[in-house]
Amino acid sequence: MYCEEHGEVCCCTCIATHHKSCPEKSTYSIPDTIDALFNLRDCKQIQSRLRDTLDSMTAIGKSKDDKLEALKDVKNGEIDKVLNYQRALESIIRKAADASRNEIESKYKELEKDILQEKQDVDGYEVSLKESDDKLKKAERNSAQSFVCSKIAEEKMKEVNRQISKQKLRNNDGIEYTFTPNKSLMKYLNGLHGIGMVGKKRIDLYKIKESKDINIKVAGDSKTCCSADCCLTFDNQLLMTDYNNKSLKLIDTNTMTVIDVCKLDSEPFGVCCITDDEAVVACGGNKIQFVSYGYKMEPTRQIKTSHTCYGVTTKNDKLYVTCRGSSLYIHDMAGNLLKTISQDIDGNELFSHSRHVTFTENGDKMYVCDVNRGVVCFDGEDNYQSTFNDSDLNCAVGVCVDGRGNIFVVGFLSHNVVQFNENGKKIGVVIKQDGLQQYPRSICFDQTLNRLFVTKQRSDVVKMFELY
Repeated sequence: MYCEEHGEVCCCTCIATHHKSCPEKSTYSIPDTIDALFNLRDCKQIQSRLRDTLDSMTAIGKSKDDKLEALKDVKNGEIDKVLNYQRALESIIRKAADASRNEIESKYKELEKDILQEKQDVDGYEVSLKESDDKLKKAERNSAQSFVCSKIAEEKMKEVNRQISKQKLRNNDGIEYTFTPNKSLMKYLNGLHGIGMVGKKRIDLYKIKESKDINIKVAGDSKTCCSADCCLTFDNQLLMTDYNNKSLKLIDTNTMTVIDVCKLDSEPFGVCCITDDEAVVACGGNKIQFVSYGYKMEPTRQIKTSHTCYGVTTKNDKLYVTCRGSSLYIHDMAGNLLKTISQDIDGNELFSHSRHVTFTENGDKMYVCDVNRGVVCFDGEDNYQSTFNDSDLNCAVGVCVDGRGNIFVVGFLSHNVVQFNENGKKIGVVIKQDGLQQYPRSICFDQTLNRLFVTKQRSDVVKMFELY
């Protein structure tokens, strides 16, 4: 049966059940009316469209197969990243364990040396006292000799007692040194649900959900604040430089207040966290300053360099330092200059005015801001790859990554933040001038809560943007 009203082929039961409201003349017995219903040309057209649709399905099926193969490669690549990061963490833990073990060995070696010296002294006194005792026994029948021997023995006993009172000879009953595990480290590791974040790459432009002003002015600031750089600590607190007031400031990102200030002897520009309790600061006067921030921020050791220090970041126990000029310098943690990068393989200058520098999460790419040229990109082996810029970006000074394949770049003179993908293609302007006002200087991104922190030139306010 065929229902012309609905263009459907049906059985007699369906016609009677589902098409009883259709006009009587619109339902036909196909065998009885096949000559009127069948059109060879229509059939050929349908057959052609069917083949086109079949070809489309075949092509889509092949693309799905290709996508599955590509997905498998991408998955294996991401798992390799996890394994590489795991090995890096294990290496760090082994080094830390070796350092603790070496410290114990060193302490106990010193202790063993002291005890051996004391044992040698005790053995000498024991021999001397035994000699005195033997002489007294032999001089028992000679009063004069007994008197002499007893006086000599008495002097020896006095010397021994003097040494005992000075604790040069003592009983070592207890353990002199003990190892106390870092409980905060264990607590932090136990709280982890993984060793990184797993999420889809973000290909669209972030949008602003809300923004807040963080007041960074503190008592003792004699000038308007001016932050040239900022970074997030391992527990997501904001660490920022204030070169106008020669200080490093720590901000609680929950209460949005300054909770600690470290005064420095020169202007700080770049800042980067090395461990969960130590940061490194690029300072004026060709200096790199290390700062402890575990309990109370305190400056520790310094490194003097032969070049200006501005932006700084770390990777694999190396310091990457920009100079506000034509070079990028790589130092070890002791300050030794390992490498200078200023040209590509063809001898072309890479920088004119280098500023901030950062790495992707897995360290496979490095981005260096250049005021005049935009963002200079390197691979994980410090080899130059490309330079990208855009008409919406004027005077690139700050850069950070979101961990999902995107780069945020601060435009000092365009007064904005531009979002690029990892290949340097512009996604759009995520923060415009009306949201920043004027002269942003640096930027960092909280990957857990999608929060973007932006510091500004000569301002007592840091901007926080919650994105979605």
